[in-house]
Amino acid sequence: QAEEELRESCARQALQLQEVGRRERLLRADLRLARQQLESFKTQVMRVCSPAAAGAAGKAVTEQQVIEKVKQIAEENQQSREREKHLQEELSSWLSKEKEVSANVEAFEKSLREFQ
Repeated sequence: QAEEELRESCARQALQLQEVGRRERLLRADLRLARQQLESFKTQVMRVCSPAAAGAAGKAVTEQQVIEKVKQIAEENQQSREREKHLQEELSSWLSKEKEVSANVEAFEKSLREFQ
């Protein structure tokens, strides 16, 4: 009876070991797929951000390259927003001056008509 229990225990452990092996193979396959997807995503980001840098000479794009490019784009975006804000302020100032000049011209024309 002890021998039978030992055989059953060994059989259960063998099945468990097979299951662990199967899970390990699945996890490795999932990991390979995730790595491929990450590499594809990085290449797509670099292609959009900097077409010349993406896939140059078949080299893989590194995470650091993607991070640096995203930082660069964020900085450029911030500079563009600041420039736009500055231009809006300039435009507003010019419009105010134009309005003031127009009012002065109208007053001058009115005075001129009254004078004539």
